[in-house]
Amino acid sequence: MRNIFIIPVMLLFAIQVEAQQQSHPVVVGDVLVINQNGDQDFESLDLPKANFIIKKGGIANYKSLIGKRVEVAEVATNDVGETTVILKREDGGKFFRTHIFISANIDEALKNGELIL
Repeated sequence: MRNIFIIPVMLLFAIQVEAQQQSHPVVVGDVLVINQNGDQDFESLDLPKANFIIKKGGIANYKSLIGKRVEVAEVATNDVGETTVILKREDGGKFFRTHIFISANIDEALKNGELIL
């Protein structure tokens, strides 16, 4: 008799836990602006190293990113729960004249002020 009451209660809790999951702060197609706070480097943006940019024939000027409008091309969540987004330039150009996409940890980037909605 007791099992008849325990099973529905457990199912009810499982449904409630599933309903409380948070949605992503951004979706594909959202436009963000790259910003830099003070003299800090970009911590949550996964930018290529300067030697890779130069080897591909680009210009490794990270300050040129400030104020650029970027569009979210893809949103992915890993097993740890971190949300990573793939960003492309809104005007269709390339980052550093070599890279079409860059990635970022969206939660940290919004918290640090590196990306602005």
